[in-house]
Amino acid sequence: MYAQLKETAGELAGLLWREHTVYRERGGGVVIRGEHVRRWISLAPTGGKDRALLRAGRILDGGTTAPARSEVVVDLTAPTTELAAVCRRLLADVTAAADEPRVPRPRSAESSRGGRERAPRAGRAARVPRPRKARHTSFGSWVVLLCVAGIVALYVHTLYG
Repeated sequence: MYAQLKETAGELAGLLWREHTVYRERGGGVVIRGEHVRRWISLAPTGGKDRALLRAGRILDGGTTAPARSEVVVDLTAPTTELAAVCRRLLADVTAAADEPRVPRPRSAESSRGGRERAPRAGRAARVPRPRKARHTSFGSWVVLLCVAGIVALYVHTLYG
């Protein structure tokens, strides 16, 4: 199956991009990277004969790959031009998803997690933050401080006493 995937990937890469890299991934599939367009395509075996999972995604800054945005199962016996058309459609979906403007979430100045707050779960009311009490030294802290002061006083008494 790997030989068939590699052959098909080589033909697809030639049709899609002038500059490309084809390599094997860990799961037994084949990846086509188009660095100049910052996109990747993956062909992975699905367990069915002559069928493969075709996935497409973006290449992020630094060369890492983002998770697949689109995927579809294709028949490897189809002509390469039809597979290339499917790849172009997936790549267009990836490009459209990357071009969508992201709406920034409002941040709370009182957030204790550095501005990262979770949205309340469905069916639950949002928690109302409790007002904080003024910080006071607890009883246990006073006991520790008194013990340390006693040890220091005993040490000084033995040196000069």
